Amino acid sequence: MATLIRSKLSNKLSNAATAVTNKSQAKVSGMFARMGFQAATDEEALGFAACDDLDYDHRQGMQMDILTSDEMGGEASGDGGVMEGDSHYQRDGTGPPHSASKDGGSTNELTEVRPKITAWEAGWNVTNAIQGMFVLGLPYAILHGGYLGLFLIIFAAVVCCYTGKILISCLYEEDEDGQLVRVRDSYVDIANACCAPRFPSLGGHIVNVAQIIELVMTCILYVVVSGNLMYNSFPNMPISQKSWAIIATAALLPCAFLKNLKAVSKFSLLCTMAHFVINILVIAYCLSRARDWAWDKVKFYIDVKKFPISIGIIVFSYTSQIFLPSLEGNMQKPSEFHCMMNWTHIAACILKGLFALVAYLTWADETKEVITDNLPPTIRAVVNLFLVAKALLSYPLPFFAAVEVLEKTFFQDGGRAFFPDCYGGDGRLKSWGLTLRCSLVVFTLLMAIYVPHFALLMGLTGSLTGAGLCFLLPSLFHLKLLWRKLLWHQVFFDVAIFVIGGICSISGFIHSMEGLIEAFRYNIED
Repeated sequence: MATLIRSKLSNKLSNAATAVTNKSQAKVSGMFARMGFQAATDEEALGFAACDDLDYDHRQGMQMDILTSDEMGGEASGDGGVMEGDSHYQRDGTGPPHSASKDGGSTNELTEVRPKITAWEAGWNVTNAIQGMFVLGLPYAILHGGYLGLFLIIFAAVVCCYTGKILISCLYEEDEDGQLVRVRDSYVDIANACCAPRFPSLGGHIVNVAQIIELVMTCILYVVVSGNLMYNSFPNMPISQKSWAIIATAALLPCAFLKNLKAVSKFSLLCTMAHFVINILVIAYCLSRARDWAWDKVKFYIDVKKFPISIGIIVFSYTSQIFLPSLEGNMQKPSEFHCMMNWTHIAACILKGLFALVAYLTWADETKEVITDNLPPTIRAVVNLFLVAKALLSYPLPFFAAVEVLEKTFFQDGGRAFFPDCYGGDGRLKSWGLTLRCSLVVFTLLMAIYVPHFALLMGLTGSLTGAGLCFLLPSLFHLKLLWRKLLWHQVFFDVAIFVIGGICSISGFIHSMEGLIEAFRYNIED
């Protein structure tokens, strides 16, 4: 009997050792196959998937939640008997909330700090980002691009909607059960995953720099256009454009106290309402002059020198990718993200195309960089007041995102943070956190005063960071992370977007820089 027991134990230990050895070999082989040194067999790939670190972390997370619920008494929920550590909660966030954290404290405080938003609120944020103040520069793009500029408005909407979706798909991986699990939280996490293991933080640094430039430039443009609009609305008042910009910035200082996207969503809703009022007023005036529309002025050829600037303007008017991971992560139902992206970009494409074409037909070759400057003085003052209100209400979203990037990079990066956390244990903003936010507001003012060229700044930003964040990086990351799962047409789309985006980015950047140098050389004011 003892011999039989020893024999069974020996067999079990031998089998376990063999299984562990096979898994280890499969994992090593799979790693080398990913690095391109050799091809893994089907059995090795299967073993590698079973031992994947992402799946391991996910399983560990579920086990810790189950242990936590067991420590609290192992009580099931009232209806279906679902434990608090159930995998359904882990995968899509629809399960019951955790009762306690690992240290016994309540986790409801985190929910209060970061309240979830609905698909409609997320849609208002995206609509505000892609259908905001920068629509004022689109008629100027038609001036230099003609029908090709109109086509690009539609093309950019389709491409940006697609790249937004594939960017979010890069946040997810399949676990061992074939279920999608959100294993990354931000654009930076995606970039780091693509550059690992050789350069685990290089991608994050590149994306962080591009994000900060994009967001801060957006804030600067809001201040520039506010000063420009107020100055042109009241030209007889002894107040310069720079002074109007200072007044607008004073109204923006309360943005330093924003803590979550819930408050920003309310501003975005007001922005969208103001945007519709502006569009109705401008289009109504243009329709009143429909008999004088200059259809013959819409050309099929392009201005080779200035059209690349128009490309940057069009691309920049659709930039929202830097907000999308945060928005999708804050949505109550992330499964509604794709539908939200579809209706926001379709609406933006239709309204932008109609607005740009109708406005250009009304003023033709006299179309100015900010289209409202073409309106008669009385109507211009009314429309510009709405536009200034919209600019001030649009400012919080990119400002909040820029602050979030800076805080995570320099203040909340665990043991690698350069400075202490901006928030105290009770969630209150500390003095240096408030100083950071106020300094960012002041910096946008200084840039708006010294570089007051709306269209050129918009084209430069769109060509430099807009094309990179909206076209180049999403397609590149999608190919890198999901290469084995992509169909041939998806690979073709990603490669085509990368090539076209690269060409547009380089040409737009060069011509925008030439325009800015010329403006400073001859002291040209907007």
